[in-house]
Amino acid sequence: MRDYLLGSIILVLSAYGLLHPWVGILGWTWISIMNPHAYSWQLNSLPVAAAIAGATLLGVLLTRDRREFFVTRETTVLMLFMLWMCITLPFSFYFDESFELWKRVMKIDLMVLVAMVVLYSKKHITWLAWILAASIGFFGIKGGFFTLATGGTYRVWGPTGTYIGGNNEVALALVMIIPLMRFLHLTTESVWIKRGLMLAMLLCAAAALGSQSRGALLAIVAMAGVLWWRSHKKASGLIFLLTVGAVLLTFMPDSWWSRMGTISEYQGDASATGRINAWWMAWNLAKANLFGGGFMIYMPDLFARYAPNPTDLHAAHSIYFMVLGEHGFIGLFLFLLLWIFVWRSAGRLRIQGLQLPQTQWLSHLGAMCQVSLAGYAVGGAFLSLSYYDLPYNMLVLVVLGCRWMDGKEWVREAQEAQLKPAAEVPKRAKAGVA
Repeated sequence: MRDYLLGSIILVLSAYGLLHPWVGILGWTWISIMNPHAYSWQLNSLPVAAAIAGATLLGVLLTRDRREFFVTRETTVLMLFMLWMCITLPFSFYFDESFELWKRVMKIDLMVLVAMVVLYSKKHITWLAWILAASIGFFGIKGGFFTLATGGTYRVWGPTGTYIGGNNEVALALVMIIPLMRFLHLTTESVWIKRGLMLAMLLCAAAALGSQSRGALLAIVAMAGVLWWRSHKKASGLIFLLTVGAVLLTFMPDSWWSRMGTISEYQGDASATGRINAWWMAWNLAKANLFGGGFMIYMPDLFARYAPNPTDLHAAHSIYFMVLGEHGFIGLFLFLLLWIFVWRSAGRLRIQGLQLPQTQWLSHLGAMCQVSLAGYAVGGAFLSLSYYDLPYNMLVLVVLGCRWMDGKEWVREAQEAQLKPAAEVPKRAKAGVA
């Protein structure tokens, strides 16, 4: 029954994607972020995401819907980064393995660019935010209840076979989604939806702590710090954050406190020293190879050549050293430049959105995207999530928000709303005469 229901939804989304690509891109985002087909018996082996992506791309060519082909500094740098990854691919030490990962990254980035072509209205931006929040929030709500029910004794894990399958990875995704839930909380009018979002945020925070991820703890601290700094009522905001934190931490067992305590004692932690060894390997490899080593560099022969300790094999576990080792210093420069631009554009939304009542919601969007990016910048320093979809969807939200504000889209949407009832008058009159 579950397979039939999910399959029907995917078929409907694919069909709608042909006519209205913006629906297709939202369906792709849901499939890509949440991976609901992984919970079915039959669909998990089918190319579900490829079906929706193909229908959406074909729909971009066939649709009569509005499409916005435009270039911003963020899209320019993203395309340059994609081009650079295409250039570095032939120089990979392990081409076959790198090629498979390259295809995965290119698909994600291509759909990110398509999203910025077919999404343009406030409705589209809000729907995208809701889909992201619901997709990650599903794991946060489930994991939060699990953490509270078990007293944090067991770790929270993400969906297997995805970017966030590990406890560390799902924790960072949860940390990043909490600010987006806060944006929806600030902009929705329903009291019950506000209460539901507040509960979801608390459960996501509990699940992130329940993952026992040290990187997630640092990301939560960074995120909370930015939230507090941006708040207008700093005293009451600090009291609220400290109270919520204290309540959640009371559920954590002694094993959690012992694990978090190793943050300051990394010299004696095998996992931490292994990561540092991998960072040096990536640094030395990038110095010796302009194009990096490709997507697959965590191999014994490369550690023997470039790592201080050739026998201690670890993945980079850092978005920065991961890009550095795989695509060299030029790749790292483009990667950092991309997120600096996104941060600055989100800051522009936060400030300029306050100037008009119609753009107040964009101020909330920019502020919360910056909080989310702060969590990604800090937590990502200890995780291999350089190409994960969620940050790039934050990029989409920021770029679309800037375009909506700069293009005075609220004027066009207000005019369309005024013309819509007028267009329905003749139909009503004709029905009355009949």
